[in-house]
Amino acid sequence: MLKMFLNGLIIVAGAALIAAGFNFFLIPLNLLSGGISGISMLIGYFFGGNIGYIYLLLNIPIIIWGYFVLGRAFVMISILSVVFTTWFMQLFPASGVPTEQLLGAVFGGVLIGIGTGITLRIGGSSGGFDIVGSILTRNRDFPLGTAIFILNGLVILVLGFQENWDLALYSMISIFVTGKVIDIIHIKHVKVTAMIVTSQTDLMLDRLMKLHRGVTVMKTRGGYTHMDREMLMTVTTRYELVELQRIIKETDPKAFVNIVETVTVWGEFRRN
Repeated sequence: MLKMFLNGLIIVAGAALIAAGFNFFLIPLNLLSGGISGISMLIGYFFGGNIGYIYLLLNIPIIIWGYFVLGRAFVMISILSVVFTTWFMQLFPASGVPTEQLLGAVFGGVLIGIGTGITLRIGGSSGGFDIVGSILTRNRDFPLGTAIFILNGLVILVLGFQENWDLALYSMISIFVTGKVIDIIHIKHVKVTAMIVTSQTDLMLDRLMKLHRGVTVMKTRGGYTHMDREMLMTVTTRYELVELQRIIKETDPKAFVNIVETVTVWGEFRRN
């Protein structure tokens, strides 16, 4: 129950940050955020209408697609994020905090990236191309923020050809910043290898297996003590690293642990 409450707070906070990035930094300066929100802004700029409501309507078919591919829990969080983002966009005035487009692009991108990243981290998305990006990277070791940046770049080209290349390039900066911030927060694509030398092999192995990651047991011998021990090696993600460290400290506080970042993983590895 507590976890659900905290996740609810994160969804609301993420939606508020995204809406603030839109209304305070991007929309007043005619910049785009890319993706579905960018398409909504283009429609609003060229044809008029409430950008928040356009954003909500355009997300419906993508959310339905995500339901069949990514599952109910992911989509429920995404729906709440989209609805709250639309609601906050009605509450926040569309008045620019900065007057300089570069500042608007950078700080708007940071806010949107944080809001999107924390929503992705609890297992959902902020809708739009975040869902598309999650589908594309589901079984691939590819940074989600980078995938979203590539998808969003296509929207920016439309603004460049139809309106103003300066606005398009400033918008590209905003999207780039958003993608980088997402990759910093959303770290499921980053793999790490943990090598654990412990005297509590069986107990440690039993607890590590509950992470649903494969574990390899290797015989080792201390170079100084000449004592025979066993080393457990497992590959996991940076996202799960906190839980791994907690298990090791509780099981054997004296265990020797070496954790290194993994460039790539071949063979059987659970990516979801």
